[in-house]
Amino acid sequence: MSEANKTTEAKARYKLNISAADWRVISLILGVKLVLFVFAAQAFHVWEGKPTPGWFGWLEIWKRWDVESYLSIAEFGYSNAESRRHLLNFYPFFPLTVRFFALVFRNYYLSAMWVSTLASVAAGLLLRRLVELDYSAEIAERAVWFLFIFPTSYFLHAAYTESLFLALVLGCLLEARKDRWANAGMLGAMACLTRGPGIVIIPTLCVEAWGQYRATRRLRWAWLGIAIAPLGYLPILRINVSASGNPFMFMEVARDKFHVSFGRPLAGVQQAIGALTHQPGDAEIIGRQVLIFMALALICAIAAWFKLRPVLSAWMTFNVLLLASLSFVISFPRFTLVMFPIYVLFARLAENRWWRAMLTVWSLVTLGLFVSMFVRGYWVF
Repeated sequence: MSEANKTTEAKARYKLNISAADWRVISLILGVKLVLFVFAAQAFHVWEGKPTPGWFGWLEIWKRWDVESYLSIAEFGYSNAESRRHLLNFYPFFPLTVRFFALVFRNYYLSAMWVSTLASVAAGLLLRRLVELDYSAEIAERAVWFLFIFPTSYFLHAAYTESLFLALVLGCLLEARKDRWANAGMLGAMACLTRGPGIVIIPTLCVEAWGQYRATRRLRWAWLGIAIAPLGYLPILRINVSASGNPFMFMEVARDKFHVSFGRPLAGVQQAIGALTHQPGDAEIIGRQVLIFMALALICAIAAWFKLRPVLSAWMTFNVLLLASLSFVISFPRFTLVMFPIYVLFARLAENRWWRAMLTVWSLVTLGLFVSMFVRGYWVF
């Protein structure tokens, strides 16, 4: 091959090609975001009996719970001071990107919302492309639809880590499927640097490598790219050493401040059942929703092994096993959001119009309920 042809091929490989299908996905995501923000502002107005506060109140009502922690890290970094030690439980890559955007916008919260917006668009595009490797374009776009109307999909639009984490995981698996293992390892490392459950990407990549080995019966040096992924935890250990002298202080903080630790398998399920049966009121409501999403995740994890490619089934299964072993699973419905094979299964089910209608109605109604509670300051996972 001539040098000119090699140059042309290299340019084509890295050219940003946005197809008509991509534009449809981008329009869908931004349209859902707009509708959700309008709905949230109106819900706040109706339920609280007052308009959203300030000129940008429609944005401020999304600044809830963990958002303040990520903004504090982005602006001031980590510390072992008593008032800031709990921040060691929050992983650094999202606040680092927020800090970078703040160099332009000069506002940390606005920067965080931009990061979430761009990452959510990237996640939608990557999901479409990943699904389209195995299924029709219609199923791929429908999977994106179910992702962005999923009951806890509002976390993709708030200043949380879900959109960035999901984009990194999808990009990682897409690169592995396209046999670019060094890229997959680097994206996996960034996913590990974003959220603790990123560790699941490592055995998931091994499942994909095993599938490729079974197809070719050849060992390949490229698979060593998987070893890059766990390196994402090294900066976390370094941050903890700098802040406290203990590389694993974040685990102590998780246990002491947030009551989260690893227990026996299904310990979290027992806790959710206990909240449902012995704690009436809000705890009962939360416990019921946790069990519903646990059941959904478990059913989809089993179904995935019969209906989807093994690498997708592995991502589902490893996530369910990891999260069900935690001592505190109140956020399980939010964690379910990044189990993206659910949306592929939904998209395949939705080829039947009755399933499509039922899944859409359930998603939208539950999403509306959760959003209206979240923007009013209730803990909704």
